[in-house]
Amino acid sequence: MKPAHTLAAAIAAAACATAFASGNPEAGHKKSTPCQACHGPNGISVSPAFPNLAGQNVDYIQEALRQYKDGRRANPIMKGQAANLSERDIEDLAAYFSSQKGLETKR
Repeated sequence: MKPAHTLAAAIAAAACATAFASGNPEAGHKKSTPCQACHGPNGISVSPAFPNLAGQNVDYIQEALRQYKDGRRANPIMKGQAANLSERDIEDLAAYFSSQKGLETKR
């Protein structure tokens, strides 16, 4: 196989792996009930004290949840919320919130 073909095959394989590793927004919606008290039912926060999750980058949400879970981010509420999340739960929640429409700037 030529190097260009090898590179193309590697890129295609990585794209497929990413597609399969992504979360399920419908499952994430079902799992988001505990999140809704602070972050709102669709990821629009109920208070300026809590960040909006709607439309946030999926990778950012996943990494933030992992960091709350393992203690790299210090927040006692989020540590408790993330403590029992599986990797699938994290992926599903991130897929759900990132798929929601975020706040828009009024013109």
